[in-house]
Amino acid sequence: MIDDDRELGGMITDFLAADHLEVTAVHTGESGIEAFRSNDYDLLILDIMMPGISGLDVLRKVRLTSTVPVIMLTARGDDVDRIIGLEFGADDYLPKPFNPRELLARIKAILRRSQLQSDEHSVLELGDIRLDARTHRAAVNDSELQLTGTEFEILKCLLETPGQVVNKEYLSERALGRRLLPYDRSVDTHISNLRGKLEKAGNRNETIQNQRGVGYLLIPGT
Repeated sequence: MIDDDRELGGMITDFLAADHLEVTAVHTGESGIEAFRSNDYDLLILDIMMPGISGLDVLRKVRLTSTVPVIMLTARGDDVDRIIGLEFGADDYLPKPFNPRELLARIKAILRRSQLQSDEHSVLELGDIRLDARTHRAAVNDSELQLTGTEFEILKCLLETPGQVVNKEYLSERALGRRLLPYDRSVDTHISNLRGKLEKAGNRNETIQNQRGVGYLLIPGT
């Protein structure tokens, strides 16, 4: 957990320890980056507003080398930072102040998703796209995609039903482990990121289309 609020860090550390989760709490962006580089964490809880190196700068540095799941802590109503964080590769967000039980639920959902992915042995292929759920790798031709856990799960959902609309409620439940909230644009932002990565990797045949008001579908190439 990287947050300059020491009291909050201590409270969250104790709360999660009661559920057998081991937490390292640091209080600056610089110490967070150092801790991340020196250890192998299952998940990061990252505050956006910190003195010195901001949470967004930390997230950008983390995403240069890792797809570790990241939950952002944002100021309530601060939609700009929230959207930027998702665009930079955060998996989910939680506005402050928050109920620790909600944070625990988000953590469990992401860790459970990661465990399910590691237990699967299915390979999904469509045109230039190949996804291996066991190794948690996806590629366009021979170009590996650097996807976050959320992006990977969304792509998997779309590959499971090519040419069919997958509603946003289902994508939110599968990829984020939570129900879709009113005015929540998280799924849309993750889809936008996924499109960009597919195109950058050279995919020109399969396309992700938006069915307005319903969801998204992956159109097979011709």
